[in-house]
Amino acid sequence: MSPEHDLRERFVAAEMARQDLYFFARWMFGKRRGFQWRRAPHHRLICNALMRVFRGECRRLIINIPPRYSKTELAVVMFIAWALGKVPDAEFIHTSYSATLAASNSANVRDLIQHEAYREIFPGVQLADEARAHWSTTAGGVMYATGAAGTITGFGAGKMRSGFGGAIVIDDPHKADEARSDVVRQGVLDWFANTLESRKNDPENTPIILVMQRLHEDDLSGWLLAGGNGETWEHLCLSAWQDDGTPLWPEKHGVEDLRRMETASPYTFAGQYRQRPAPPEGGLFKPDQIQIVDALPALPTQWLRGWDLASTTDGDWTAGARLGKLRDGRFVISDMVRLRVGPDERDAALRNTASRDGVGVRVSIPQDPGQAGKTQVLHLSRQLAGYSVHTSPETGDKVTRAEPLASQINVGNVLMMRGPWNAALIDEMRMFPNGKQDDQVDALSRAFAGLIGIQDANPAGLRVQGL
Repeated sequence: MSPEHDLRERFVAAEMARQDLYFFARWMFGKRRGFQWRRAPHHRLICNALMRVFRGECRRLIINIPPRYSKTELAVVMFIAWALGKVPDAEFIHTSYSATLAASNSANVRDLIQHEAYREIFPGVQLADEARAHWSTTAGGVMYATGAAGTITGFGAGKMRSGFGGAIVIDDPHKADEARSDVVRQGVLDWFANTLESRKNDPENTPIILVMQRLHEDDLSGWLLAGGNGETWEHLCLSAWQDDGTPLWPEKHGVEDLRRMETASPYTFAGQYRQRPAPPEGGLFKPDQIQIVDALPALPTQWLRGWDLASTTDGDWTAGARLGKLRDGRFVISDMVRLRVGPDERDAALRNTASRDGVGVRVSIPQDPGQAGKTQVLHLSRQLAGYSVHTSPETGDKVTRAEPLASQINVGNVLMMRGPWNAALIDEMRMFPNGKQDDQVDALSRAFAGLIGIQDANPAGLRVQGL
């Protein structure tokens, strides 16, 4: 290739890269890495969505995509570098679950801007300092990186003007092994609402981009898509399995790879790779294995109603599950009480339910830690005087407590009486443990643990309190 031809190719490539993020990413990847980027159609979709943000056609964008499918490379490193080339005074805030990871991404943007191939495309961009996480351009552009729940003092994103002036770019705000924790997950939502959103220099026009794998029904993506912050979000949802049953990126994960991964860990795969935080047939539970019946095939030898008590009325439910053990060893879910009320109405519901069930149905109530928990169960036991009441603290996490019941359901050993409450319970089982609600499953898990702990020869095996 002659020097003249090489010069012309670089000139044309630079012009195309200035105009198109996808071409910019392809060109810069080859120049930095020394080999061709193994790209797929979804890479173009991501770049097109990001360019809509740059052009002002979209101000709230969520991209859900499997891990290691080029999300950080495109949505963070390439997009911010390209946008700063187009608008050198743009101001960005970048966050991730880890401050170290966010700083690393910021350093990669900085290093890309310093690459000689980048300077051929955007010769006017110069760095004002060499900091790793927080740096600026000589034109007044800003790159600030922090971890989720980190402080953001003295920095904002965007400009108070028409046209693109920067953005907030969030990449994986939840750590995968912490997303099941209600407390940790809620902390990320609170930080977004109370801290990160307030860092828009132009509240109306500064865009926010969230790119992440789904980890829970109520993760940041799910919360925002459900209207959590009151705004409408454009949503690009990329599943490793496309609608036609073919892989999204076959060079990365072929059909057999995806099948193996889905079989090995169905509910993890459902969130991270399918962008549905529960597999279609259920995760821990396979509720399609439950037979719905209109009448019992045999009278149960034992009955127990297990309760899960809500401490507040603004989110959790109080649930009471009646479970019976049949003579042939099978189990039957015969009733579910579910209500969201205050303590007085809840206690009345426990008394009324026990009255309807009769004295032959034992009652199992969880005891919260500390003195307050002891006081509560003593009060409830007295309210249920005349009935067999067992109280105990919960031990182990929700999944561990649910596994014994799930194993019986999954082999078809559990029946369910037909009732209007069936659908809500089955939906909760499908989503467990990644769903918003788990009160009915918790109640059933307690009931099952109580039943399998009862010996037929010792019907008084449960502790009786309040008599």
